[in-house]
Amino acid sequence: MARKSHKNIGLIGLGIIGSRVAASLRGAGFHVYVWNRSPRAAPNFLGSAAEIAEVCNTIQLFVPDAQALFETIDAFADRLTPSHTILCSATVGPEATVEAARLVQQCGAKFLDAPFTGSKAAAEKGELVYFIGGDDDVLRQVEPVLQASGKAIVKIGEIGAAATVKIATNMLGAVIVQTLAEAIALVKTAGIDPEILGSALEHHGVRSPLIDMKLPGMLQGDFPPNFSMKHMFKDVQIGMHIANSVEMDLPATTAAAGVLYAGLNSGWGELDYSAVVKVYEETKRAPLELREPERGRALPAPEKAAEPEPVPPVTPVENTIVEPAAAPPPEEPSESKADDTNAVKTEDKPVVEAKPETEAAPPSNPAEPAKMEARPKTFGWLFGKK
Repeated sequence: MARKSHKNIGLIGLGIIGSRVAASLRGAGFHVYVWNRSPRAAPNFLGSAAEIAEVCNTIQLFVPDAQALFETIDAFADRLTPSHTILCSATVGPEATVEAARLVQQCGAKFLDAPFTGSKAAAEKGELVYFIGGDDDVLRQVEPVLQASGKAIVKIGEIGAAATVKIATNMLGAVIVQTLAEAIALVKTAGIDPEILGSALEHHGVRSPLIDMKLPGMLQGDFPPNFSMKHMFKDVQIGMHIANSVEMDLPATTAAAGVLYAGLNSGWGELDYSAVVKVYEETKRAPLELREPERGRALPAPEKAAEPEPVPPVTPVENTIVEPAAAPPPEEPSESKADDTNAVKTEDKPVVEAKPETEAAPPSNPAEPAKMEARPKTFGWLFGKK
C-alpha cells in the first residue's frame, strides 16, 4: 500500500471527464490514485474505494448519478477521518448533494459541492469551470487540486446551491441544442443547404460557443460523446424534478426532455446529446412547399339571425333565489393518445436514483409533481406515431 502524503489525490470515476482530470492532476505534480466500478487500465488503479481513502486525504468524485454517489460513500465511509475532504464533482442535483454531504460529515470528514461545466475538450486542456458550494476554508485547502484541471472557480453559495446552478446551465444547453436541431430541420425541409444556416449564424446575435461547438457535428452527422445523450437526459430530469417540487412549469425543458427521450428510444444514449438532430431525419417528410396566401376572397355574408321568441313575464316570488342553469359538460375529444410504456435501456440509468447498466425508468408527465423516475411525454409525433 502506498504511503499517505499531502500530494496524494484520489479520483473515483474514470469516464470522459474523470480520466482526463486524472491526467491533469498528474501533470500538476500530484500522486493520483484512481478507482472505477468497472476496472480500467490506468496508473495507480487500486482495488476499491476504501483503498483510495486509506492513501488519499482528498478524493474527487466523478460518478454518473446519485445511486453511484451513495454507494461510493458507503464503500469508504468507515475509512474517513477529519483529515479527509470529499470533492463532489458529480451532477446529481441539490437533494442528493446535501444528503451526500450529511453522510460524509457525520463521519467527521469535510465535503465540498464542486460540479463543473466543460466537456471532453475542456477537460483535456485543463479548462473546466468549477461551481462551488460549501465552506470557504474547505475551498482554500483544496483549491490547488481544482486549479489543476480548471480555468476558473466560481463560488456559488452553500452546499447544494452549486448543484442547482449546474443543473440550470445544463437545462440551457439542452434547450439551445434542441432549438438548433429544429432550425436545421426547418432549413433542410425548405430545400436549403443547412451549411448556409451556419454561414448566417456567423453574423447573428444568437451565435454562441455552444453553437460553434455543436453545429459542425450536427451538419455532418458526427456525434462523438463529448456529453452523452443519456447523461443530458438525466440532468434535465433532475431540473424538472426540482421545478415540480415548487410547482413550477418548465415548458421548454420539458419539450427538450421529450426529444431526448425519443433519441434514447432510438438507441443513441451513448452519442453526444446533439444527436437529437437525428430525430428529425426519422420523419422523412416531403420538401416544404411555400405558397402565397389567398387574397381578395370575400367572406360569406352572415346568415340573418332568427327573431327571438317573446319571453313571458315572470311573477316575482318573495325570498326566492333563482340559480342559473348549469353549463353543459365539455365534449370529450374524439381521439386520445395512448401511453407509451416502452422503457429506455441504457448503460447508466438516466435518473438520479438509478444504477448504471440497468434499465432506465423515464419520466411520465414532467409537468406534474412526480418522483424522479417519472417519465416525460414521448413526443411520438416525431416519428409519425399517434
